[in-house]
Amino acid sequence: MQVDHLRFCYHAHEIQDKEKPKFREIVPIDPERGQTMIRLTYASTTKRDWSPEDLLSLLKQCRKNNDANNITGILLYSKGTFFQVLEGGEEAVEKLFKIIEKDPRHQDCTLLEKLNISERSFPYWSMGFEKIDPKELSQVEGMNDFFEHAFNPAGFAAHKNIIGPLLAYLRSQLVKQVSAESHEELPMKHADPFIRNLNRTIRMGVKFLSMLMVLVILLSILEVVHTIWVKISNSPYFLISTNDLLQTFGSFLAVLIAIEIFLNITVYIRSDVIPVKLVIATALMAIARKIIVFDYTHLAPEYVSASALVLVALGITYILVKKHD
Repeated sequence: MQVDHLRFCYHAHEIQDKEKPKFREIVPIDPERGQTMIRLTYASTTKRDWSPEDLLSLLKQCRKNNDANNITGILLYSKGTFFQVLEGGEEAVEKLFKIIEKDPRHQDCTLLEKLNISERSFPYWSMGFEKIDPKELSQVEGMNDFFEHAFNPAGFAAHKNIIGPLLAYLRSQLVKQVSAESHEELPMKHADPFIRNLNRTIRMGVKFLSMLMVLVILLSILEVVHTIWVKISNSPYFLISTNDLLQTFGSFLAVLIAIEIFLNITVYIRSDVIPVKLVIATALMAIARKIIVFDYTHLAPEYVSASALVLVALGITYILVKKHD
């Protein structure tokens, strides 16, 4: 099958479904590797036309090496020309480029740019490939005539000023794709109008709950102030007993838990987070508050032990989730 239109590809981490791209955010290069992060751009020509299946096969081959070396980037293919951007540690990127130069499946491999960078322009993996309408590219500064007559290694080398606008355009396409795949508990867009109306109603309820929770937080802060004032204003002045101290701690933790609950509520109307860590943190706060105010003289040992196990389990879970992030 001929590939006459422009396609762009992100190096695959997992290509399992052409119709539903997968995303994975890549963290910046590990500081302990001691590598400068660079962006390397090159162009080359193929020795034959590549079909969509060929491109998918190429991306699968890239997956293992790129993932292991924390390399990201973008690959364009059109009219027998590859245009590729590689981002990552300098040593890893240069090593990969040397391998690419020797690949017998293409020729005229031309290095266009190699720049030091502080952050990645394409930090997401695994997008398969999609069509780009050449008419859209005509809106990119200088791309209308370039795409028709100079989309080849020599053309890129002679018109390096086109690289910046082209990368900015491709990055904007990536942002749109990521936004479309963002997580949303109560999406406003749904094929079923009934579900859409239900979600809209629940979102209004969540906003109302958020307002009430803000009021609760303010009242809780006033309660903390009142508790402290009562303890230090009564005789003996400015002295707080152990029981009074525990009561004050309980008031402080109640405010913090209220804030965590507020954050949990607002998660339902946000689309940029998946609230796993937030829920775990809220549970940790709640169990910690309960343990601090335990009256151990009236509690069974089994109850105290079970609470301790829950606290340890939540702590380990939180550490693992944070480490994964």
